[in-house]
Amino acid sequence: MDTDLLQLVGLEARIAGMVGPTLLDMGYELVRVSVLGRDMPTIQIMADRTDGSLIGVADCEAISHAVGAVLDVDDPIPGAWNLEVSSAGIDRPLTREKDWNRFSGHLARVEVNIPVNGRKRFAGIVLGAGDGYGRMRADDGSEVALPLAEIRKARLVLTDALIEASAQMMGVVHEAEDDPEAPQVPKMNPDKPITRQADGRATGAKVGGAKVGGGKTAKAPGNKGSGAGKPSRKTH
Repeated sequence: MDTDLLQLVGLEARIAGMVGPTLLDMGYELVRVSVLGRDMPTIQIMADRTDGSLIGVADCEAISHAVGAVLDVDDPIPGAWNLEVSSAGIDRPLTREKDWNRFSGHLARVEVNIPVNGRKRFAGIVLGAGDGYGRMRADDGSEVALPLAEIRKARLVLTDALIEASAQMMGVVHEAEDDPEAPQVPKMNPDKPITRQADGRATGAKVGGAKVGGGKTAKAPGNKGSGAGKPSRKTH
């Protein structure tokens, strides 16, 4: 990895170490931390409940307040920054060994930092993980062991089987596809997170098909250097 990428990975690991214990105390589990952008970075926090179930709007708001307070004190990024909190969603990233084991049998796409068998990108069926490696049956039929420490991106692919499995994990039973009364799996879109920006505005988010927070104003902790310039407001 180049120097900039190494520094970014180190920063994300540092932030994860800061906020992870707070989330556990609240009954949540950190799935992933991402830092995007340079002039006004966005810190993306992706979380689930410790029982593995998906989180909702109220959860995201609670996490946003708690994590913002932690980052405000520890100050890992100088200047202004944005904070986004979201559920991992159904087509979630595979960031931990437990994710690979939990979703064994489902389709995923993976990109690694160093070539494995001459390739950096793989698509195929997840076969679980152990001893620091994630195993897949690749699209060419071969089985491959990918070092988890060298995985750049790994994400489940949304399929009917994954939706049904997620419904069962959440205790939702589909009795018939043509039954309008049958319970439906909540759609958690990690690309539409609860967002707190450096000017203290909370932007709209879609969770479970309902738009929330579009006009809500909240004081966001951890907004260092907000006088440096007002960020553009996102619309969904």
